Amino acid sequence: MTQNSFKVGTFNVYNLSLANVPFYNQKYSESVYAKKIRWIGHQLDSMKADVVGFQEVWQQQALQDAIDQSEFLKDANVVLAKEQTTTPSVAIASRFPIISHEAIADFPEAALLKIEGEELALKQFSRPVLCVRVELREGVECTFVVAHLKSKRPDIAEGADPNDPLEQAKGQVRSLIRRSAESVALRSILINLMQGNNHPVIAMGDLNDESLAVTTQLISGEPPFRRLSIERKKAVWDVLLYHVKDIQARQSYGDFYYTHIHNGHYGSLDHILVSQEFVEQNRDRVGRVGYVSVFNDHLIDETLSKDEVEDWQSDHGQVVALIELAKL
Repeated sequence: MTQNSFKVGTFNVYNLSLANVPFYNQKYSESVYAKKIRWIGHQLDSMKADVVGFQEVWQQQALQDAIDQSEFLKDANVVLAKEQTTTPSVAIASRFPIISHEAIADFPEAALLKIEGEELALKQFSRPVLCVRVELREGVECTFVVAHLKSKRPDIAEGADPNDPLEQAKGQVRSLIRRSAESVALRSILINLMQGNNHPVIAMGDLNDESLAVTTQLISGEPPFRRLSIERKKAVWDVLLYHVKDIQARQSYGDFYYTHIHNGHYGSLDHILVSQEFVEQNRDRVGRVGYVSVFNDHLIDETLSKDEVEDWQSDHGQVVALIELAKL
């Protein structure tokens, strides 16, 4: 690791649970678990990311076992958003010193939604958000925010027929409403971190939708209209997040970014977003996004192949962004 640059990555480890411990009415055998933690360790060594945000971690010990398989990350500091094993959690591993960390389960009061005067019952994240403040180098700190939003999987009402096409549609709407509410709450957390200061922020995780989807854009915010005054633009830039996917696309002749394949559709559900302190066009930046890599060679389009992603692998690709820090 050098003080002139670092790498940040996001990794959905797909139900990382200890051997013989039930999750979703299933469990890993000792042999499958051994394969899973070895594979994760191998991916971490390929990524070589100094800070990694994880999703779908069931126990901290399972994550630690996987990290211990990595030569690059094995001495990292590890923080899990929650310790209980009833639902999966997000986590972070950092080769940098961790100054503080906070898990946020409840929506901020300002983010609670009303529709036609009626407040929605949604007031908590389905999986708590993890905020971790680290020291990148002397005098430079950064807050990393790891999130895993509600999936597109239909939320079928109790007693309803899950095979009924109308119930499936209604279930997808319920999931969309929850993901939307979570996006607004996450946006509120990020605004509070960024507004009125020059503190760098990086948000990452499985946001369960494309970069241009409404829910994902809710999190990043919209760029200012070009005819606004410079002062109003500065106010927008202050709380705007930038997708490293878009930064990479502007610097490259090709765009091969996908992290998930579902029914033949190649999509990007896993994202890294940076505040203006890491944007090259900002004269007061502390660094810039240099290069973005996606580790997705293990993904299989099951509409074209009889092969399947092994249960000890992940059904998501990993994203890594190289951040070059400004020279001292």
